[in-house]
Amino acid sequence: MKTGVTDRVAQFRDQYWDRGEPGRDTPPALVSGLYRLWLLGLLLKLLGSSWDVAWHFKWLRDELAPPHLINTIGTVIVVGLTLFHTYTGYGADRPALRLMQWGTGVFLVALPIDLINHRINGLDITSWSGSHALLYLGTAIMLAGALRGWIRLYPESRWRVPGLAALWFFFLENMWFPNQHQEYGVLEIASWDRGDPYAEPILLQFAADQIGRPVDRESIVQFSLPIPDWVYPVWGLIAAALVLVAARRTIGRRWAATAVAGGYVAYRCLIWPLLAGADFPLSAVPLFLVLIGLAVDAAHLGRVPTPVAAVLGSAAVTGLGYGGIWAQQAFDAAPPIFYPSAAATFVVLSVLWTAGDLVARRWEPAARRSLRVGPTPT
Repeated sequence: MKTGVTDRVAQFRDQYWDRGEPGRDTPPALVSGLYRLWLLGLLLKLLGSSWDVAWHFKWLRDELAPPHLINTIGTVIVVGLTLFHTYTGYGADRPALRLMQWGTGVFLVALPIDLINHRINGLDITSWSGSHALLYLGTAIMLAGALRGWIRLYPESRWRVPGLAALWFFFLENMWFPNQHQEYGVLEIASWDRGDPYAEPILLQFAADQIGRPVDRESIVQFSLPIPDWVYPVWGLIAAALVLVAARRTIGRRWAATAVAGGYVAYRCLIWPLLAGADFPLSAVPLFLVLIGLAVDAAHLGRVPTPVAAVLGSAAVTGLGYGGIWAQQAFDAAPPIFYPSAAATFVVLSVLWTAGDLVARRWEPAARRSLRVGPTPT
């Protein structure tokens, strides 16, 4: 017996499930529906991964843990959307589709590699392992495809700008995600020092056994902060600034970068009490990211030439970033950092920001021409 749901599924299949080339004319309503599903899938992946970090600072790894299941549902939605775009050609031009396909492919290849890595190396809690890097890379590439598709095809409506900002929020979260290891780790050490460790005894023993030590403070530090102190600010500030520059350029609204950075900080503040209420480990929230958004937006006020703006913006990001981390260390909590690394952060960010400006100026005319073709938004 057919129900209303099965009738709608059958109608959708009959109407849209046919082979087509990428970039074919797509009804605006279908474009909206597809990309809202992208947002849903990415939201589930976000919720699962956020819970997953806290889970791994409390218990031993479990492939069937609830955070993994939530993340898996989101991944299934994203993979299903990529398959739909691939077969029908609806909702994505060729460059967007290739990014979706490559990103999904890298992510799916990384999954069994990560499982094998855990089987061989045991706990491997660090977010900075090679297999985890492949997962972040795959997610970043597929997100780039969804961003291009949204910018290229999403119809003009009240959802266009908020949805684009949400995609950049997901991109920022994915780039910042490995830094959460240090943000959880610093509070894990604090919990040990006050005599009430977040991690369960079985996890502490397992981590200590991996490095051949008894369960003591040294093993807790090795378990919690195995990454050099320069990594947190160098990676975090460069990656966040570049993402926020791209967000500001594509959204095209004043203070867009601040809104995206503020949205991420607000999300971390929102899940903090939820995790606390469920008795999960807590993390240091990177409140200083709001300052990075402000610095990026200020660099786009248009009062100085673009190359100068890139250098001044990089200086502001570096100063406010390192200063913000110092302030959080003094007044709340933040991971330890190597302050002389600020020089490397400034130089690398200046080079990449300037290079990105040069590439953007070179490709902008071609991008504008490409945006004149295709279905007209309604």
